[in-house]
Amino acid sequence: MRITQGTFSFLPDLSDAQIVKQIDCCLAKGWAIGIEYTDDPHPRNTYWEMFGNPMFDIGDAAGVMLELKSCRKSFPSHYIRLTAFDSTHGTESVVLSFIVNRPAAEPGFRLIRTEEPGRTLRYSIESYSVQRASEGQRY
Repeated sequence: MRITQGTFSFLPDLSDAQIVKQIDCCLAKGWAIGIEYTDDPHPRNTYWEMFGNPMFDIGDAAGVMLELKSCRKSFPSHYIRLTAFDSTHGTESVVLSFIVNRPAAEPGFRLIRTEEPGRTLRYSIESYSVQRASEGQRY
């Protein structure tokens, strides 16, 4: 099962050349770039681990790609995403994020159905990788 979170998630994986073009676009708009990674891509898990500090002062895509290469080397079997942060007054938030690295096998999610009082049914999802191993040991 392919995780579909963030921009471009329904497209095939971006090549490094395509990632550079997206970074160039972000830098041209004055956005800062951050690199994040996780082994639990649950849709509600919006806070992934930061790889280094956000790159507020970088002006060249090559520097971002160097950091991305280092992150891929450190976490080859994790999900890695690039985020673009607009720090202008009135926005001050993530305006773009997309996955740039995935594990070789994406286990997917299971649906959990819970019966509540009054014939109420509640549904939630849980990653199969979370069931299989503890944090940091999933892939």
